[in-house]
Amino acid sequence: MIRLLGLLLLAMAMPAAAQDVRIDSGTLHGAAADGVSAFKGIPYVAPPVGPLRWHAPEAPPAWTGARDATGFGADCMQNLFPGATGSGQPQSEDCLFLNVWTPAHPKGAKLPVMVWIHGGGFVGGSSALAETDGARLAKRGVVVVSFNYRLGRFGFFAHPALTAGREGGNWGLLDQIAALRWVQRNVAAFGGDPGNVTILGESAGGESVIRLMASPAARGLFAKAIASSGGGRDAWPNVATAEAKGAAFAAKAGAGDLAALRALPAATVLGGINLLNKEDAIYSGPITDGAIVPANADRQFAQGAEARVPAIIGNNDDELGFVPAAFLPMLNGPALTALGAKAEAVEAAYGTPENATRHVAGDVMFTEPALAIATRHAKQAPTWLYRFGYVAAAKRKPGMGAGHATDVIFQFDNLAHADFAATAEDQAVARRIADYWVNFARTGDPDGAGQPRWTRLDPKAPAMLVIGADPKMAPAASPALTAISAARDGN
Repeated sequence: MIRLLGLLLLAMAMPAAAQDVRIDSGTLHGAAADGVSAFKGIPYVAPPVGPLRWHAPEAPPAWTGARDATGFGADCMQNLFPGATGSGQPQSEDCLFLNVWTPAHPKGAKLPVMVWIHGGGFVGGSSALAETDGARLAKRGVVVVSFNYRLGRFGFFAHPALTAGREGGNWGLLDQIAALRWVQRNVAAFGGDPGNVTILGESAGGESVIRLMASPAARGLFAKAIASSGGGRDAWPNVATAEAKGAAFAAKAGAGDLAALRALPAATVLGGINLLNKEDAIYSGPITDGAIVPANADRQFAQGAEARVPAIIGNNDDELGFVPAAFLPMLNGPALTALGAKAEAVEAAYGTPENATRHVAGDVMFTEPALAIATRHAKQAPTWLYRFGYVAAAKRKPGMGAGHATDVIFQFDNLAHADFAATAEDQAVARRIADYWVNFARTGDPDGAGQPRWTRLDPKAPAMLVIGADPKMAPAASPALTAISAARDGN
């Protein structure tokens, strides 16, 4: 009897196997724990290798039997820069996998869907990071999807031999669109509602959200959007510029034609590209290709040509606070140069040279674009603006706010995976943000019972939610941001 009781208790403590789920390419077998089923490492397109390198995504091969979906797939090829922490997954050119977390649900449920697009400057990142595990959000009654997309020169590469065949160059964005199409076809099998999909991302993921909102190719694939620290006012190179850089790479690699380019070792294609080294002479990054990216996103939003879906847009209050003071002038110089003749007026608007040096680059790259894009979009659809300013208790330093990407782990309410001991206040902030995000995914409005009021953005008098220990509404503009906008818009 004692032995039987022990076995029963052991069985209760072990995670239960998730039921198999059938999708369009085969059956998946995942794992369940604490009321959430997870299906990982699902191929959403064919492996982009051999003749499919620098090729539009194609349908994944079907399989027979139940495919094991209990572990993440490989990360896409990338170079980690010093101090960065990777996912720990192996890297491969065969990396186009996605993951699904879903709560226990009755058959036929139509739950809101949240599709996460990771950041990393379009040259790094992964859907397998512990901080973006979707289980905590799924427990709130949503289906969470994350995915990898091609990075660096694998993901963004134009060459005359490619564009002659109308192949394009934004392979990573085509992957994102393919993942969203997979969601439309398959998410109902996990209890999700394909008509209620929210895309969300941070940094390059946030910029991807902005670009997908502006892309005719992504129209109808999502119903709501959350863009965190996504910029949106920068100009991507045109096809001719990207082709020239692609041709320069091919010449350096000794590849005389498309077949030779596709036969290059993956290490050669990867090169030395990372967040600190973009190999500018031979790598274009994302491209204004005239199709997937028809024009600068800022122009699309100014013309009201973006998807008119409810949106949350914002950024952190000290994006570049992690940058040593000695290096800030290297970032401020290009930022001010881009503002042209009104750069001096922008500097003066900060009040002191010290304030300008400390904040101008971050404001030009992140804060003012969030305000501008949100204000433009608010004229077309319900929009909410925020600025995240919370710093975990263990990370606080005098004079420093919330740095770039520090909000991500809070968005997912995943402080159990943090590299610091979270306080009760830290955990309360994480719960609140995750609740706002899930409320928005569910209803199109972030407000909910028991939450501090978050007022919809009025483009004539923009106000934002300042997210700290005690969230509150505040005016969104400042003299410095107004000066930056005036410089950019010619006012």
